[in-house]
Amino acid sequence: MTTTLTEDQLALAEVTLDFAQEQLAPHAVAWDQDKHFPVDVIRRAAALGLAGAYVREEHGGSGLSRSDGVLVFEALATGCPSIAGYLSIHNMVAWMIDRYADAAQRDRWLPSLCSAAALGSYCLTEPGAGSDAAALRTRAERRGDHYVLTGVKQFISGAGAADLYVVMARTGEPGPGGISAFVVERADPGVSFGPNERKMGWNAQPTRQVVLDGVRVPADRLLGGMGDGFRIAMNGLNGGRLGIAACSLGGAQSALDRSLSHLADREAFGSRLLDAQALQFRLADMATELAAARALVRQAAHALDTGDPLAPRLCAMAKRFATDTGYAVADAALQLHGGYGYLSEYGIEKIVRDLRVHQILEGTNEVMRVIVARGLTETLR
Repeated sequence: MTTTLTEDQLALAEVTLDFAQEQLAPHAVAWDQDKHFPVDVIRRAAALGLAGAYVREEHGGSGLSRSDGVLVFEALATGCPSIAGYLSIHNMVAWMIDRYADAAQRDRWLPSLCSAAALGSYCLTEPGAGSDAAALRTRAERRGDHYVLTGVKQFISGAGAADLYVVMARTGEPGPGGISAFVVERADPGVSFGPNERKMGWNAQPTRQVVLDGVRVPADRLLGGMGDGFRIAMNGLNGGRLGIAACSLGGAQSALDRSLSHLADREAFGSRLLDAQALQFRLADMATELAAARALVRQAAHALDTGDPLAPRLCAMAKRFATDTGYAVADAALQLHGGYGYLSEYGIEKIVRDLRVHQILEGTNEVMRVIVARGLTETLR
């Protein structure tokens, strides 16, 4: 699937893949078992321009397109889907600040985000507001030249380790129009964190509640305009969904590649497992489904790059299809490994566990279907 890529894109993918295989893959299982968040390695990725991927070059970023980005995150995820997934979220935060912040805000936060000297987290979900994000209850009340934020955010990737939090909070009436976006810093008084969640996968990055107990922030922490928060959040998620979709492709491709090697090395009934036609057919289906998902992800990325009005729908399609496909391919790879696939040292079961959450985060796949269906039927209402 390289025929439509430019020479620069091929070089970008190659450099990122080398980084993933050298810096991520050898340590992925240990990080998962130890629940270790390798901030030092994330900063090495930043040195390659991968922490400010979508930030404009004049603001210190790499200025990559979404079409470039899906190559980056697919390549990173071949080494570790958990770390690739966090980097996708960090880049979503950096893009939101680059896109919606004023000049002073960009100067304050983007240099440290692009270098990963400061890590970013995205705070939309709450204990009672997941798929129905417009029902969030965290409040920001204006008091003089400050806002006071009170509420709890749930399932926040990087929480506790991250330095900057883009927080969606209610400043007005119920519904999406009453939500604004703020940048909260970890050191702000009143910010605290729940315990690191015990999760099925994505163990190499922390997931915690962010508790905002009367957090007082200057008025210049408002991102964009009053009431713009929900629009900012949804626009960020369009790109975030592509990132997670690409991470599913990379994790699944790694599982497929490992399956080919395993079946070539194993014998049963006097011949290599790789020579069994039934298993060849399974491999062929896995490769075909991944190629179809990859094509849809790249189509959606191109649509987002070109401002296609159908881009949000295509991003939802790509996220739904690629994450479902990625998980199914990884699960099939585990089956092809037999009992070895169930052993942690082989790394396949980790990929399965990591990719499972991709069907939930950045909008569940049920919500992706709602977005697609709404786009298909809106002219008939």
